[in-house]
Amino acid sequence: MSRPKIARKSTSIDMTAMCDVAFLLLSFFILTTKFKPSEAVPVNTPSSVASKIAPDKNVVMVSITKEGKAFLSFGDDADDKARKQDIINDLNSSKSLGLTPAEVSNLVKAPFLGVAFSQLKQQANLQTEQMTGAALPGIPCQDTAHNEMTEWIRAVMSAYAGGSPPNILLKGDNDAKYPTFKNVLTAFKRNDQFHFQMVTNPVNVPMGTALYQQNMAGVKPAEE
Repeated sequence: MSRPKIARKSTSIDMTAMCDVAFLLLSFFILTTKFKPSEAVPVNTPSSVASKIAPDKNVVMVSITKEGKAFLSFGDDADDKARKQDIINDLNSSKSLGLTPAEVSNLVKAPFLGVAFSQLKQQANLQTEQMTGAALPGIPCQDTAHNEMTEWIRAVMSAYAGGSPPNILLKGDNDAKYPTFKNVLTAFKRNDQFHFQMVTNPVNVPMGTALYQQNMAGVKPAEE
């Protein structure tokens, strides 16, 4: 007597629940993702193999565009904004700028500062979307006699005195002109500020170089 043959049926998997979960996760990530805003001051930084991460607190950044314009920006947390207000109030008093409390508040909210002292009132009355690197002339630092960055750095060091020192970052465009760099560095030196970090575009270490061999061997390079 032959055995009865059992009919073969293809395996069926209900994917409905998995599809629901996938779409829920996709919707969650779309709704919660914060896209990086376009830079008001676009700077094409030079590349380097440095792996040190830039600080995110007590940040004071000097940006230099390829046209040689210099801009000053600060961190976004409450302490940084409070220090920024102290800096603007200091200069408002020492330079007799005549800024009203409302104008000072507008400058604190501004993404960066990029005009001469005599034009701070005009920047304070601009809308945020009007404050771009192309529209503003930058902080004057063309030469030693006209280097307002020196006063800005003085006010920065005064505002941070007695507490944690500021993390000064210098972000320069790869095509920026050297005189602007030189005059910004002069502003640092005149305020005895010799410690700052250069912001660069990190890239992989080229294969075959001495640094590559060190990394492969697990040797930590000496800090400067």
